[in-house]
Amino acid sequence: MLRLLADLTPLNRVICSSDYDATIAYMRDVLPFREHRYPASDDYNGWAIPPKWDVVAARIDFQGETIYDGLHHPLAVMALSAPFSGTVTREELRRHLHFDHRYPDAIPFHFRQLFRSWERDWGFCVPRHFHDGLEAGDYQVVIETREEPGTLKVLDYTLQGRLPETIVFGANLDHPGVANDGLSGVAVGVALFDALRKRSKPLNFSYRLVLAPGIIGSEYYLGRLPDEERDRVLEGVMLEMLGSPTELALQYSRHRQSSIEIALADALERSDYRHHTGEFESALLNDEYIWEAYGIPMASLSRYPYPEYHTDRDNFALMDEGCLAEAVTALLDAVETLEASAVIRKRFSGNICLSHPRYDLYVDPGQVAFGDAPDEQRRRLRLLMDTIPTLSRPTSMNLLARRVGLPLTLVEDYLAKWHEHDLIEIV
Repeated sequence: MLRLLADLTPLNRVICSSDYDATIAYMRDVLPFREHRYPASDDYNGWAIPPKWDVVAARIDFQGETIYDGLHHPLAVMALSAPFSGTVTREELRRHLHFDHRYPDAIPFHFRQLFRSWERDWGFCVPRHFHDGLEAGDYQVVIETREEPGTLKVLDYTLQGRLPETIVFGANLDHPGVANDGLSGVAVGVALFDALRKRSKPLNFSYRLVLAPGIIGSEYYLGRLPDEERDRVLEGVMLEMLGSPTELALQYSRHRQSSIEIALADALERSDYRHHTGEFESALLNDEYIWEAYGIPMASLSRYPYPEYHTDRDNFALMDEGCLAEAVTALLDAVETLEASAVIRKRFSGNICLSHPRYDLYVDPGQVAFGDAPDEQRRRLRLLMDTIPTLSRPTSMNLLARRVGLPLTLVEDYLAKWHEHDLIEIV
């Protein structure tokens, strides 16, 4: 994991660029990824694939001396900056300088133009003290770029299990010059899948690792994936910002519908790792909302918030090997829980008359007026009975037991009766 981070962090991995292409080639030597390509002419849902963009030269000169070298860090030139060459006043220059209002010496990540390539300006990202310390006078500015039509690239790698239903883990492969934001999730994902493919027992579920540029990459990937393939994707977890020495954060999917997030929550509870959990969008919003829009519950595992976010302080030195390893261990633990649980598939639609003698599966909730007050177990069994007709996807018994608060053995016994009547399939 650390070698991958050391090799790729310094690259200018904007969405379409030579360094991003080099990152794709690097990753395909790590695992046998499938590469998806989307050309600039592929107009989907109004998203515009930005041009392939590389910075050739970038500097600010004053009184014959270069006072800012835009090539010293990938964040130093605003992402997708328009080319520019000319002399400007201090006031005009400052209108094109972007700084982090929190820290006097940090370089911020300015990414908006990557998603609005039809509306571009030129600019640099600088420390605040540089912006504030400029003397009055004229400045010579050069931003020279090399551009051509861009090709958006996404990687995926699938480990096929006995079941076609697929659990997906996603991470962002872009974000220039930073380590934790995106790339640490890539490193953890690779380590997770390297461990899974070496697993001694065959997998029950199928598992897929998807590495894409943030937001736009997931949108094109899901939108252009064949329907039958996308329909097999059951649920997933975004892997984000997992190398910083901050506590783990599990953010649930929008409706807490997935087995993997419950298994991951249990894995974190069993561990002694510092962690917290939160509802969807309670702290972080990234590619999860793209997956959710396609009907795929998507949780996220991160170490957000961390103070270096979206600055050049998010670097390789920030990476903690123990923190990366914790994330891998928790994910493996969750997968093993998922693999050990039976999965049920509903084989009917609507609601069955469960009191009919043909089935005899009805759980009477009791009628207090007639002296029949239900106990807690009967209330929970009734909840289980009412939940089964609402299932829209294959669901683990562990998740159902957790959802209704019953012992797994009791849930297994009740579901076995449904299975006897061919109302559900148990895998």
